[in-house]
Amino acid sequence: MPNENESMNGAECLLHSLVANGIDVCFMNPGTSEMQFVSALDRVPAMRGILGLQENICSGAADGYARVTGRPASTLLHLGPGLANALSNLHNARKARSPVVNIVGEHATQHTAYDAPLTADTEAFAAPVSKWVHTTTSPEDIAASTAEAVRAANTAPCGVASLIVPADHSWLPASAAAGPLPLPQQPRVDDARIDRVAALLRGGGAAFYVGGRSLSRRGVEALGRIHRATGARVFMNRFSASLPRGRGREFLVRMPYFPEVAEAAMAGARHLILVETAEPVSFFAYPDRRSTLAPLDCAIEPFVSETEDSLDALEWLAERFPDVAGVSIDAPSEVAKGALTLDAIGLTLAHLLPDDAIVSDEMVSSGEIVNKHLISAARHTILPVCGGSIGQGLPVALGAAVGAPDRKVFALEADGSGMYTLQALWTMAREKLDVTIVIFANRRYRILEIEMQRTGVKSIEPRAQSMLDLHDPELDWCALARAQGVAAARAETVERFAELLKQKGPFLIEAVL
Repeated sequence: MPNENESMNGAECLLHSLVANGIDVCFMNPGTSEMQFVSALDRVPAMRGILGLQENICSGAADGYARVTGRPASTLLHLGPGLANALSNLHNARKARSPVVNIVGEHATQHTAYDAPLTADTEAFAAPVSKWVHTTTSPEDIAASTAEAVRAANTAPCGVASLIVPADHSWLPASAAAGPLPLPQQPRVDDARIDRVAALLRGGGAAFYVGGRSLSRRGVEALGRIHRATGARVFMNRFSASLPRGRGREFLVRMPYFPEVAEAAMAGARHLILVETAEPVSFFAYPDRRSTLAPLDCAIEPFVSETEDSLDALEWLAERFPDVAGVSIDAPSEVAKGALTLDAIGLTLAHLLPDDAIVSDEMVSSGEIVNKHLISAARHTILPVCGGSIGQGLPVALGAAVGAPDRKVFALEADGSGMYTLQALWTMAREKLDVTIVIFANRRYRILEIEMQRTGVKSIEPRAQSMLDLHDPELDWCALARAQGVAAARAETVERFAELLKQKGPFLIEAVL
């Protein structure tokens, strides 16, 4: 950080303030109004700038980075339309409660009166996906506003903070950078609430529905102790920011996607104890079905809210019970062979996933089949699509690889959704990230075919079918990857797929189904 007597402009002040507040990565797609920030990178070497070829790459990468590090990255976006391009993955980040700090350029203050082509209501674009939005009032406001943005993003429940900076504020002289502001302390759950939940668990018929920080290492250890002592089932909100999976964690049940399966899984639960999540609901509404998933006679028991200290509460709850030894399942013994199927992919991944791998999961219709096999894999972390807006899988994998360079990252990606943010491959190649991308090439929007039938459509006629089909022309994923600097190969057999999984990334496997 420069000394107090050293002059700097607003852009330098902002970057120095981000670094002083613990943010040293910026996923950026800048334009003219942000050129001062780009120039300042050479004078603030502690900030790592990573170029994305579309703004939704940047916002998704910032989400993935936050999920594996627990701290925010920043984005740099170009005016209101650039922010609009990023909104889909900012929606996902909001649902994941990922701390992200958006820096959004704005026209110079004297220019806004002329309604130039890129003029937009930038604050209005930011508001639906942000917990905090502010436009700087002067260059002197930048330092304090940056520190406040970081505090807002990091305050539970974490989320997206958007700081909008007019171009003249970035080129004019600014005040000294600002350091971090204190975070509010999370309130503890009182003993009476813990005692009540302990009594419910002793009475039998209670189950957990958990999300957020309760799925971190400490939370999982406490939940495991409670489960072993009481037999209480533990359901994970499938749309949590990260899901711990693999051997030793098999007591954690990812809530099934389809409502009939979820209802069957929760059958018999008389009390559903909520930890950092709301009551489970189906992803969509369907004819003649209710939206909630818990049994009708099941009492919903809020235990820990998003703002409270779930780790403290779960650990104190676990102390109410004896520490019973658990039994873990064995590594998979079955090795798939022959034609490549979803079951074969799942079995092969279960054999070959390295310990502590990160899996960005946007398999869509393939996910339920593949994921059922991964419970017997080595311990790993799944990063799901929390907000349901597709186009997240590749950018989140990118950001996760930047945030955790010592962990192997896999992106399990449907071919249709992969096309939304294909440009992430270019950034993976540029940054030399160890990401293995598996494209599930079934040449169709299979999930939409399933959902069309579930909403009451009796048969899918040719014109409707053409809206779900990706055969004419077929996507050549190997060519698409190579065009962006990522090595790629096609797999049609299990043996070839297993061989390709051992490649160091960035590497793309087109799994032909």
